[in-house]
Amino acid sequence: MPEIESLPDGTSHQRHNLNHQAIEDYLKTIYMLAQDESPVSTSRIAEARDVKPASATSMIKRLANLRMVNYEKHYGVTLTPSGEKLALEVIRHHRLIELYLMEALGFSWDEVHEQADILEHVISEKLEERIAAALNYPEFDPHGDPIPAKDGSMALVDVEMLSMVAPGQMVWVRRIIDDANSELLRYLAEMGLVPGTAVTIQSIAPFEGPLTLIIDDETKVIGRNVAASILVELA
Repeated sequence: MPEIESLPDGTSHQRHNLNHQAIEDYLKTIYMLAQDESPVSTSRIAEARDVKPASATSMIKRLANLRMVNYEKHYGVTLTPSGEKLALEVIRHHRLIELYLMEALGFSWDEVHEQADILEHVISEKLEERIAAALNYPEFDPHGDPIPAKDGSMALVDVEMLSMVAPGQMVWVRRIIDDANSELLRYLAEMGLVPGTAVTIQSIAPFEGPLTLIIDDETKVIGRNVAASILVELA
């Protein structure tokens, strides 16, 4: 397998030449985990990929040989510029596909993650551009996750967990953390807790009790664990 620096310019060529979906999946996973903690430990990567630590270590060493990650035993993993570029392109594909499936094909927001996981590895750069243009170059996917631009930049919104907001505060729902949890997404849709919705926190029960919310003049009650999966922007 060739080293990434020896491949032609353009990450679509890199992806075709590397010809391994697992590589893209690992790079995407490392990028996402690194948003909370960097370097990323091999144990966290193994847990996120649902594989044994030895299997994760083997793939990480392979990525290091391809110069897509920096890896030191007992220290952790970071992406190289080439690895980060490829990870961001896969994430861009994924989130554009999710939005396109909803906007153009009528999928619900709890169905699109699984489909995008498959399609993100096979669409061409030309199709990616056509999808982005058809959607008028969106900044966010259906779950509120930012869509990387072609240059890797992303829109930033100052958010916090709904479970941490003080009673009496009005907020806007901006992002759902666990966008792969179809059951959770269906529940949130039924409650009206989707990105762009205005919510007022009426009260929070003590001892990790539920939150009482006002949504469209209706009172709703949700658990603290559900509220922790919702990121909001203060109004």
